[in-house]
Amino acid sequence: MPTFISWNIDSINAAVEHKSPRGEMTWATLQHLAELAPDVLAIQETKLRPTGLTKKQAAALDELFPEYHRYLNFSTARTGYSGTMMLTKTEPLSVTMPEIGAPGEMDQEGRIITLEFPNAFVSTVYTPNSGRELARLEDRQAWDKAYTTYIDSLNAQKPVIFSGDFNVAHEEIDLKNPKTNHHSAGFTDEERADFTDLLKAGYIDTFRTLHPEATGVYTWWSQIAKQSKVNNAGWRIDYYLISNQLGDKLVSLDVIDTGARQDHAPIQLVLKDFSLN
Repeated sequence: MPTFISWNIDSINAAVEHKSPRGEMTWATLQHLAELAPDVLAIQETKLRPTGLTKKQAAALDELFPEYHRYLNFSTARTGYSGTMMLTKTEPLSVTMPEIGAPGEMDQEGRIITLEFPNAFVSTVYTPNSGRELARLEDRQAWDKAYTTYIDSLNAQKPVIFSGDFNVAHEEIDLKNPKTNHHSAGFTDEERADFTDLLKAGYIDTFRTLHPEATGVYTWWSQIAKQSKVNNAGWRIDYYLISNQLGDKLVSLDVIDTGARQDHAPIQLVLKDFSLN
């Protein structure tokens, strides 16, 4: 059964260098993902420069993920910002790093990679944050609409398996403190409605489909709030979504434990009776 893992790493360099306690935890998580050996690994927020991986970073990834095909999309708008990466055991038919007609510099921030296989597209996304005081909320809404149109264009050709940091907790059940966050980036009515519209277009939130009533399952805990992980004051903002026609293939979606490390945790999807080829 093919497995897929997605993770917002918050800096490949911090993981490879692992010079701080948090960097050590990030590196340990990356090592664990290598041991799990997913068919496809999607990484968001690589924070690489437009020149790509350093020799040290490339060597570290080569050692952890030998014989994987590796694809990177960098931010050319702001160096060391955003960025995505995908690693796959199976060489894809094609690789695209699309511009979707998003506002401002969003299309130049390396936010999407899509791999085409005979039986599916596999894509990852790092959705823009609406920012402090919701300064980018209008642009974020324009992104959401453009992104849904893009995914629909793929789905018109073959099923889509897409993951990433979507920067939205969809329902009140998806974060610890919904009542105090209705005007916070990632839980505005507008962002939640856009995510609803995405699902209604023909896609499945794999975790919530499998666990419709589950509470206290999150993928992100604030680094600023020192006790957020201890108190499990988290948000579920990282998702694996799949086309409706793959619904009968769904086996599991799990959040991978990262111990005391705050920020994002990886998520793992397992499908049955399905091959990328």
